[in-house]
Amino acid sequence: MSKEQLYIFDTTLRDGAQTQGVDFSIDDKQKIANSLDILGVDYIEGGWPGANPTDTEFFNKDHGFKNAKLTAFGITKKSEHSAENDPMLASLINSKSSSICLFGKSWDFQVDVALGITNEQNLTNIGESAKYIVKSGKEFMFDAEHFFDGYKSNPEYALACIKSAYDNGARWIVLCDTNGGTLPHEVGSIISEVSKHIPGDNLGIHAHNDTDNAVANSLAAVQAGVRQVQGTINGLGERCGNASLTSLIPTFFLKKDYSENYKLNIKPENLKRITQCSRLLDELLNRKPNKHLPYVGASAFSHKGGMHVSAVQKNPKTYEHIEPAEVGNSRNIVVSDQSGQSNIISRLNSIGIKIEKNDPKIKKLLDEVKDREFIGYSYDGADASFELLARRLMGKIPRYISINEYDVSVKKNISGEIISFAKAQLEVDGQKIICEGEGNGPVHALDNAIRKNVNKLEKYSTYLKDLKLVDYKVRILNTGTEAVTRVSIESTDAKGVNWFTIGVSPNIIDASFKALVDSLDYKLFKDNAPASN
Repeated sequence: MSKEQLYIFDTTLRDGAQTQGVDFSIDDKQKIANSLDILGVDYIEGGWPGANPTDTEFFNKDHGFKNAKLTAFGITKKSEHSAENDPMLASLINSKSSSICLFGKSWDFQVDVALGITNEQNLTNIGESAKYIVKSGKEFMFDAEHFFDGYKSNPEYALACIKSAYDNGARWIVLCDTNGGTLPHEVGSIISEVSKHIPGDNLGIHAHNDTDNAVANSLAAVQAGVRQVQGTINGLGERCGNASLTSLIPTFFLKKDYSENYKLNIKPENLKRITQCSRLLDELLNRKPNKHLPYVGASAFSHKGGMHVSAVQKNPKTYEHIEPAEVGNSRNIVVSDQSGQSNIISRLNSIGIKIEKNDPKIKKLLDEVKDREFIGYSYDGADASFELLARRLMGKIPRYISINEYDVSVKKNISGEIISFAKAQLEVDGQKIICEGEGNGPVHALDNAIRKNVNKLEKYSTYLKDLKLVDYKVRILNTGTEAVTRVSIESTDAKGVNWFTIGVSPNIIDASFKALVDSLDYKLFKDNAPASN
């Protein structure tokens, strides 16, 4: 039996740009578009040429996509203009796009309230816009906004809207769940009825995630007959987001009901790029990735309970629905107070420490982890601190920099500026070195005191000069006069490697200092720095 063709339409650059706090630069858009084209999606909706300078510039460029069609987005013509004299349609046709997607109302309520025109005028605007775009030679698709609400309210009119576009040459009719309130069983039922009027080969789905059903609605739509699926990387989008292509694309490839019946133009070997594509987007947005995203999240294949880890080691399919490498991800064995010996062994193996199952050091390390977590430590995400702890217990971490004393003060100057000052006494090879620094907080000041005086640490200056603090988090573990503080620090270097360290103390400065010292030690260890004498 031949497989049905599915087409993937990415709208990260347009729908994703409507996310609160997201503002793509022209360079961001270019990098994301290139990543999507390499992945192999069929359509990249680049934005709305003429609506703003960034989108206009983006559509004036020759992108040279090898797989994707650049799609321009806009609205059907206004009633006061003919299609030929509508300036918005002209800007779309004149843009360097291969296809054009126009949205129009398909809910009679919206036609009246939002557009303020008659139902018949709306049908005319849709039909004439479609005819004009098709005549220009560009592929045309119609985004039927509020289609599912419109169909539930007035199915005859909703159908008339999409028929107006289809009968005038639209390649795709995209059914939009604009407010994200439709449920999967409704999507399947409605599309089954719609496909009696318009072939499924010409139908698409555009689902929003307001009930957390955008992916489920998209899958139900495919089962019901649509052949174009729209979405965004990581589910980016306004309000609660859009259908996540980082969930949908792997599902189409790896789940039997879809892989046996449908095919994509994306090459199977490119599926491994999807995690990289996901993380590139977060990097460009300068935000922390969602660790719990299906398929591509850092925790998607993480295992914490000891019995789970033991089972995964025997047969990964016990707790993993796919092999992580299929989507470019990796398995992560978490060490915590819930860990068993299997967690410890697996984690040690992953960092290059080979150890026998009956080695007494395993129990010693496990007991140490549990004791430390009892007082507030958490090694779930502090990979570097765990590795240092394990290697120290096994005598495999040399002494680098000893920090004997430190002093931190905070003051407010006459202009109202708050300044933190830190002074630390370091020791390398028996030599005492005084380092001082200022910062916009105690931790920043301590960090500057050490890193901005690396030239004084001649032995380690070349190793530490590219060390940077990326993130700093504080959590108060309990309240009252005996509160305990946990500090987590994320660090990076010129190689682009990130690591996480942790410190716990009743004193926030001391907790920060412990996490900072772990970061320094880990950097020196992974770069094979020589030990201090």
